[in-house]
Amino acid sequence: MDVKRPSAELKAILEALIFASPEPLTPKALYQLLDTEPKEDVQAALAELKEDYNRPGGLQVVEVAGGYQIVTRPDLHEWVRRLFHERTTQRLTLQGLETLAVIAYRQPITALEITEVRGVNTSGVLNTLLERHLIKIVGRKQVVGRPFLYATTKEFLIRFGLNELTDLPKVEDMAEALGLEMPILVERTPPEELLPLEEPDGPGEPGEEDGEPPTGESSGSIH
Repeated sequence: MDVKRPSAELKAILEALIFASPEPLTPKALYQLLDTEPKEDVQAALAELKEDYNRPGGLQVVEVAGGYQIVTRPDLHEWVRRLFHERTTQRLTLQGLETLAVIAYRQPITALEITEVRGVNTSGVLNTLLERHLIKIVGRKQVVGRPFLYATTKEFLIRFGLNELTDLPKVEDMAEALGLEMPILVERTPPEELLPLEEPDGPGEPGEEDGEPPTGESSGSIH
């Protein structure tokens, strides 16, 4: 017969696993790692661990991108940035944040549609967001030229401390902060216009509308 593991020991194991994981550790992953433990015991130990981290201190347990992470408290971020001073130069510019906001609230969306919303060419900013893995190409729109459709990624959720897209700030607050019109920001592309990704067209058909991702330089970035 299996011996029941003390709750304090199970809690310590969970803490070590979450701390050591480079990505948010999902409940499913925790159950698999602790497959010899009853699921209800794992859930109880996890609840105790989260309660422990509600105490005053420098760290907290957060739910982000469908999993758990142990992170520094937001009010201490400026102190942590002093330790990693070089990262302070990697923030997104306002252009980058505006573009990311449009994608987040209207995804999936094409580069042309983003440009129509913002009124400026966004190819350079899109290229930077792709390189930072904050957005991804999820398909093509069923229109002439079959342009790429863009959406946010799991990395986007992690970077902005969101568990899921429904945790995004109220659209009116985001629109006001970035100076965008709310109706334009929240309009979404119908799902039926999403096509599966295909192999790029052959030589002689250049351009983003023919399926090539944007290229260009960008001056904005995020930490």
